[in-house]
Amino acid sequence: MPWRDGTGPPWWHGKFKGCGYRLTVPRQAILNVLSTTSKHLSAEDVYLAVHKVYPAIGLTTVYRTLELLVQSGMVLKFDFGDGKARYELCEGPKGIGHHHHLVCTRCGRIVDYTDFIDEEVELLKRTEKGLSKKYNFEIINHLIQFHGLCEKCKKKK
Repeated sequence: MPWRDGTGPPWWHGKFKGCGYRLTVPRQAILNVLSTTSKHLSAEDVYLAVHKVYPAIGLTTVYRTLELLVQSGMVLKFDFGDGKARYELCEGPKGIGHHHHLVCTRCGRIVDYTDFIDEEVELLKRTEKGLSKKYNFEIINHLIQFHGLCEKCKKKK
C-alpha cells in the first residue's frame, strides 16, 4: 500500500515478506542507514548510525541482522583487505545497481564504477558463458575488485 505522500515503501518491504521474514524496527533501521549512504560501511559504522536513533539496538543485533540481510540477498558483504567486513545495499542510493570496485591499497579509498568499457563487458560475458558451460553452473552475479593505488597515492610515491 502506498504511503500518504503517494510514494511506495522501499523495495525491501516486499523482499522481506517474500523471504518469510518480519520487517522489525532494527532491520528497518539498518536498511535505512544502508540506503542513505554511498559508503561501504562496517558493522560498527552501521551500529553507530543506528544507535543515534535507536539506542536500544545493540551491536550483536546489528551483526545478526547484517548476516540475515546478506543471506537474503538484500545486502552484499565485501572484504577490501582492511580487516573489516563492509556492507552495501544491493540496490544502492540513487538507483546504483551492479558495479565493480577499485580499492586503493594505501589509503583505503573505494571507487564504485558502473561505466564499464566495452571490452570488459564482452570479456565478462564470454567468461560467464564459458564457466557456465564448463561446470554446468548458472551464474547469477559476480563481484569484481581491482586493488592498486588511487591517483593521490600514486603521486605520493
